[in-house]
Amino acid sequence: MHIGEIGLSALKGARHQPREGVVLRADGPEGDRVFAVVDPTSGQVLRTVENPSLITVAARWVDGVLSVEAGGRKIAAEPVLTGDYLELEYWGRPTSMEVVDGPWAGEFSRILGRSVVLARSAVTGGAVYGDSVTISTTSSLARLARESGVAVDARRFRSTFTIDTGDADAHVEDCWAGREIELGGARLRVNGGIPRCAVIDLDPDTGARGTTLLKTLAAYRLQGSDIMFGAYAEVIRPGTVYIGDDARVRDDSPA
Repeated sequence: MHIGEIGLSALKGARHQPREGVVLRADGPEGDRVFAVVDPTSGQVLRTVENPSLITVAARWVDGVLSVEAGGRKIAAEPVLTGDYLELEYWGRPTSMEVVDGPWAGEFSRILGRSVVLARSAVTGGAVYGDSVTISTTSSLARLARESGVAVDARRFRSTFTIDTGDADAHVEDCWAGREIELGGARLRVNGGIPRCAVIDLDPDTGARGTTLLKTLAAYRLQGSDIMFGAYAEVIRPGTVYIGDDARVRDDSPA
């Protein structure tokens, strides 16, 4: 097995961006979901499933500069932290985020058609639903393509890593739960599966709804009230991972 694709986004909910490599720190992928768009009136971090136009935004966070491209417009600047903190809720848990000054509020308000601000999480993972790393496999993607009869872009699942599992069974990642896996120079502990929502039916470039992949997946991956695809993982040994690196489930890890 090896790493087939790597992806992340500096902005929560924005377009999933392919990467050649990523640094995994103890608290997760460096530069992933550093910023989020927030509705200060409702106190909510905006989620892609409710705001699909976020997918039209390509955000990059490099050397202290946040660049955002959407609709042919590009803004690049160094975000200025204001010292103004918002105490918010994200999926039922409290999180603190600091409002960022600059051109961001006006641009995102224009894209979304509502008054919003850009904020940076006060703690890593403040706007992350589950564990900091997510994994999909080519075997599982191939099964979904067969069941649905359409090609499935891996970006629909917004995974940190898509592992090329060759001719392994679909959803082989289920049996990795509780075990350790080495990816390049890093080591992860694989945890539970990932419950999916209607985001997978949004075009990964335009945000348009145009497939029924979630319904298809529910027909054979419904567990209780959740539709499962892929696996969460946490970093237990930081390191750098590149496309093409080996992925090896450790034989001596707990089963």
